[in-house]
Amino acid sequence: MTRKNLKINLTALFVLLLWACGETNRDDTPWVALFDGETLDGWIQNGGEARYEVREETIVGTTVHNTPNSFLTTAKMYDDFILELEYKVDPSMNSGIQIRSNSFPYYREGRVHGYQVEIDPSERAWSGGVYDEARRGWLYPLDGKPEAQQAFEQNEWNHYRIEAIGDTIKTWVNDAPAAYLIDGKTASGFIALQVHSIGDEQEAGTEIQWRNIRILTEDLQKYSRESSAEPIITKNQLTIDEQVNGWKLLWDGETSSGWRGARLDNFPESGWLIENGELTVLASGGAESAAGGDIVTLETYSDFELKVDFRLTEGANSGIKYYVDTDLNKGPGSSIGLEYQILDDTRHPDAKLGNHEGSRTLASLYDLIQADLNKPVHPIGEWNSAYILSNDNHVEHWLNGVKVLEYERKSDIFRKLVSESKYTTWPNFGEGDKGHILLQDHGDKVSFKNIKIRPITKKDKP
Repeated sequence: MTRKNLKINLTALFVLLLWACGETNRDDTPWVALFDGETLDGWIQNGGEARYEVREETIVGTTVHNTPNSFLTTAKMYDDFILELEYKVDPSMNSGIQIRSNSFPYYREGRVHGYQVEIDPSERAWSGGVYDEARRGWLYPLDGKPEAQQAFEQNEWNHYRIEAIGDTIKTWVNDAPAAYLIDGKTASGFIALQVHSIGDEQEAGTEIQWRNIRILTEDLQKYSRESSAEPIITKNQLTIDEQVNGWKLLWDGETSSGWRGARLDNFPESGWLIENGELTVLASGGAESAAGGDIVTLETYSDFELKVDFRLTEGANSGIKYYVDTDLNKGPGSSIGLEYQILDDTRHPDAKLGNHEGSRTLASLYDLIQADLNKPVHPIGEWNSAYILSNDNHVEHWLNGVKVLEYERKSDIFRKLVSESKYTTWPNFGEGDKGHILLQDHGDKVSFKNIKIRPITKKDKP
């Protein structure tokens, strides 16, 4: 073989090796681009009036004064996915990537809310942490996680990988594991790019940029990565903000500690099931208190805020009662107290009964005041969130983040409603200064979790 032929063969071999290496390193992941590099097609602006434009295959968001947080959202909704993108942010800004987020007319006049993967160039350095925008606050902060905190690079392009699969959200910042959150609050929503609002002291015209935005929605388990970050599970746990603001768990998610039967000294031996972090009253044929009976807190409460997540089965009836006096009504039926009604309005006949038609529907003050007809209700089998506020006799019922009724205990109007209801036989009904919290056994299967209370003390009042 001549030198010339040898040289040609070596060159061919070198090219073949390069091609083979390229084939080996080629990314065959079936990514789908969310941004075409030229237009904002497939994106919708929501919230504030910050400017969004396309410049050199990059989405550029620019701050303006006198406007709330702005969000450029995908027109399409996503549930399970893997998302990757790059961003560059001015060191003076705060921003984030919304995932599984929503905007409903009934919720704070359409305010964007949901999970946010934080972009934080400040000294705090929580980029990659998970914040619950316009709902629960911080779910996965990064304090005490130096590897994640040091991964972000100032004034450079940074790479995020976000996995949202089932109830698990995992994030990486420049390939460094950041958040590992297990939370079942929201399963679906849009993706959004945030331009944070700015104060008068901040300069308008500051920019944040995004590029190479791509998503994967198929074969996610195949492409999902292991993470060395420590998992945070929110189920039956207090969030960071709740801990700071004085909330307490009313149920630990595992035992019957803190509860007893309304007519017992201990927790019922049957009729209630504690399993998978859920407290479930079992079906017993629809008869009120036919199996385990109602359960109540060992402690009593005066002014408070109460949160309870509940899940109905078809045709089910139950309730959350407050200011309960277990010494009343030793006979048949449920213990006496004010009731946040839990009901399948579509299938249960109680929805058409009450002192006024509709006063026994979901989230109503049972037999007294009907909840707002436009209340947001999640379908049977999904979790709904109840919130009750009672402070200086002012009471509010909320459902899924929306206030559905309010009233004044001990007022003339309240007493008139009582006189027209089934409670008229009970003197001073609903006017006790304190009482137990009760979960009702009405003979139908209903599950509860995330039961939390914040006692309101004198120091909390103006």
